[in-house]
Amino acid sequence: MTDPLSLNRQQIAQLVARDIPEGATVNLGIGMPTLVSDHLPTDREILLHSENGILGMGPAAEGGAIDPDLINASRVAVTLLPGASITEHTISFAMMRGGHLDFSILGGFQVAANGDLANWITDAPDAIPAIGGAMDLAVGARKVLVMMEHTTKAGEPKLLETCTYPLTAAGVVDTVYTNWAIVDIKDHRFVLRSMVAGMDIDTLQRNTGARLSIDGSVQTIRLDTAGRACTQP
Repeated sequence: MTDPLSLNRQQIAQLVARDIPEGATVNLGIGMPTLVSDHLPTDREILLHSENGILGMGPAAEGGAIDPDLINASRVAVTLLPGASITEHTISFAMMRGGHLDFSILGGFQVAANGDLANWITDAPDAIPAIGGAMDLAVGARKVLVMMEHTTKAGEPKLLETCTYPLTAAGVVDTVYTNWAIVDIKDHRFVLRSMVAGMDIDTLQRNTGARLSIDGSVQTIRLDTAGRACTQP
């Protein structure tokens, strides 16, 4: 039996980028979400927001385009698209809190089947609190997408019936993208949309801390000839 595919961070970002619709205003949170800017379809107009005060953010900067004063939420040098604007934090957070974002894309430590999100601190004795703007982003956007590994380094599920870490926000998550699957949250249930090639439902369920429901067909996540992640019926 072939081992199941396990997506890397860039490939998870590719799946998320494919799902962002034309005309959306999107915040990219710290960590893995900032990779999404490098994979957005070129034929869609998508407005990227960064909580540190950028509206109209482009992909990561390279070579001579790097400006150390122009960074995203992960402190990575980025570019600006034509028409972009720079603001200070109060205006940036007003965008986040005022319902102006179509999507917040966040990292996560745990997600519960009812959509609860925990992403600012774990129970590790040396854990450092790092809330930043996550609470504002989680409750201020119309939809919340979470990117994370399906399990911890110790193999424990991160998709759970109930979060055990302190919550960032309750009942906010719409979809979780992991290295093994895309899981939607509907009616307080995890609904499996897609899973990687080589994975079977039983194995995925054993690595998920709450029941996975299936509504209709489940798509397969494969890599194309360029190594980019895509979904197929």
